[in-house]
Amino acid sequence: METAETGEEFGPWLARQLKLAGKTQAELAEELGLTRAAVSAWITGRSTPRPTVMADIANALGTDLGTVHTRTTDTQAGLPVTWYHRPGYPDGGRELGNAAAFAFDADVQVLARETCQNSLDERLTGNGRPVRVRYTLHELTGEHLDAFRDAILWNDLFPHYAAVSERTGNQKVGRVVDAGVRDMYEKGRLVLLRVDDYNASGLTGDDYADGKFAAVVRRQLESLKSGRSAGGSYGLGKATLWATSALGLVLVNSTLSVPHEGRTERRVIGRLELPWREVEGRPWAGPAWFGRPDPDSPGAEVARSWWADEETVARLHLSRENDEPGTSFLIVGAHDVASLEAGVSDLDDESVEEEGDEDTRDIRRMHRRLVQALGRDFWAALTGGGGRLPLLEVSVRALRNDGEVVVEETNVDPSVEQPSRTRALRAFYEGTTVDRLTEAGQVALRNVPLKLPLSGGSSGGTSGIHQAVLLVTEAAGDTDRPINQVHSLRGNRMTVKKATVPRLPLGTNPFQAVLLAGEAAGEAAPFAEEAEEFLRAAEPPEHDRWGQTEELTLRWSPSAYRRIEGLTKEVNNAVRELVARPRRSSREGGEALRKALTVKNRPKAKVPTGPVIPVLHGLDATIGDAGEWRISAEVTIPRGDEIVPMVPVALLDVRSGGRPKLDWAELVGVEGCEVRDGTLRFAPGVRRATFRGATDVTSHPVRTALTRLVVELRAGKGE
Repeated sequence: METAETGEEFGPWLARQLKLAGKTQAELAEELGLTRAAVSAWITGRSTPRPTVMADIANALGTDLGTVHTRTTDTQAGLPVTWYHRPGYPDGGRELGNAAAFAFDADVQVLARETCQNSLDERLTGNGRPVRVRYTLHELTGEHLDAFRDAILWNDLFPHYAAVSERTGNQKVGRVVDAGVRDMYEKGRLVLLRVDDYNASGLTGDDYADGKFAAVVRRQLESLKSGRSAGGSYGLGKATLWATSALGLVLVNSTLSVPHEGRTERRVIGRLELPWREVEGRPWAGPAWFGRPDPDSPGAEVARSWWADEETVARLHLSRENDEPGTSFLIVGAHDVASLEAGVSDLDDESVEEEGDEDTRDIRRMHRRLVQALGRDFWAALTGGGGRLPLLEVSVRALRNDGEVVVEETNVDPSVEQPSRTRALRAFYEGTTVDRLTEAGQVALRNVPLKLPLSGGSSGGTSGIHQAVLLVTEAAGDTDRPINQVHSLRGNRMTVKKATVPRLPLGTNPFQAVLLAGEAAGEAAPFAEEAEEFLRAAEPPEHDRWGQTEELTLRWSPSAYRRIEGLTKEVNNAVRELVARPRRSSREGGEALRKALTVKNRPKAKVPTGPVIPVLHGLDATIGDAGEWRISAEVTIPRGDEIVPMVPVALLDVRSGGRPKLDWAELVGVEGCEVRDGTLRFAPGVRRATFRGATDVTSHPVRTALTRLVVELRAGKGE
């Protein structure tokens, strides 16, 4: 009886090897000089071959004895790895690109956000360790480029790229692909961007049935995340991988946390995204897969993943550094179009290539932009404290032709990228927060309520009140910019929302704030799971804000987003209270000053008699999630014994003719005034007042984003 088994069970493994080799059970039995019943018994698991027969089986399959003993890889006999292109649709339909990829720009910072979020979502939590993510920029030239093109069977792909180039026309995808191919040939280079994660689940599951592998490699708009606090929910994030490739090509090598077909290491496949094309008179639908022909498919044409050897993954630049579960994605022909808008002012002169600002494949610049994005969006996941490990470790490096280091590996340090917020989060983890800021370096904590709505379409009622955690601390110098912002996040610790606090008191010291909501608020926070689910549903595909979404409307109600507005109001009020400078009494600190100075008394100014007119002094306006104008206004009031009531009027600024008037959906006095019947009425003796309002979207004649707002104060009627 064979006892040296370390991989897949013998029967299923042998059955697949026979398919790959194109042999039947009867043919194998004949070569071994045995009966077909004996081979059938091996296949079904009723028996196993004697050790002396194992060598004969290896010879019949064209492999070595060790491969048959361990069964951790397929034999190299049978159908070779190749490209399978999806045939054109019989009904003549054409897809000129993957629509999901159009949701994102060719931007390495967007790529960093989406891929790092996916790695966080797939972190293995049982061991308590962080998920480790490494970004490698790798420029290939000369013989290194030639060797890589041979490894991906470039000569087989080139006719398809040529067909796309010939039909570029007004096709966006075609123009991008054509430019990517021309850059490779004209400049003799190719940029690879590899994203490796470790201590993650890997692409588990069958090639075609439901599972993580099929969701990423085979399907669109499918999200199969491991945890409730996962960042993604639309299945769009993976499209950034192909959007960042000017050639539409991504290769994958996954080490699985759960064995598939009896093994875990070096599960490899490639996917190509091209528009519809015609090659040698035959139409092709768009996508293609790089793998081993599936013997179960008609004619063995469809390519499936295969278990590659170490030499193959090395030639494909997909080698992983250890056997920890996780996935390596290799973006072939990476480019960063968005870097043209970002400019190069933050880089040293040495890092700018001769192409200057127009080079979207400058690996130094891409390195810097990746570090910036990762520090900005994932500082909280990178932060630990109080005996708590961070959720994430991440680094970025840049290489050229295997041996040359262009930029040393940079470990993203949250205390460098986000010093104030990192200090605040560590204080929360370590239990060293205070109720109010009185000294430099302190972190103030305040709980703010999120009133969760009832699900099922009810517009009223509250299912529970979640207490989110607000942390406020002083900004750490000139490098901590922009100041006076709140970064909001939930369970996966990725920054979702960044917002500046409005209507701060004059002279407020620069600060930074963090809002921990959902499961990020801690295990003891009430209704944390419900808040996590609610806020996740309130995120759009970009995961960069909380507001009105279709899912929020369908699962709760059309007005559910107003609960988030209520949370924002509570947060801003709490921040303003925490950062306000405490008022000193008239005697505090004044006795010594009075002894040192002699002040002549001046006669009091005469107060004017009669009514005075308040003046609009300052106005902040933003566009709300529903398309409404949301304003915050400050009014100054001359000294007088009677203040005239005023009516705020919202108008649209137009080039000619009268300005259309908008209705108010909300008008509220904040300080020094109150609103009655649409009129501001001021408290006696006040010199300054503030109010806020929101326009009624139904009164807008055109879309808000295309307009400018004018607010006037007009004298109203008295009592």
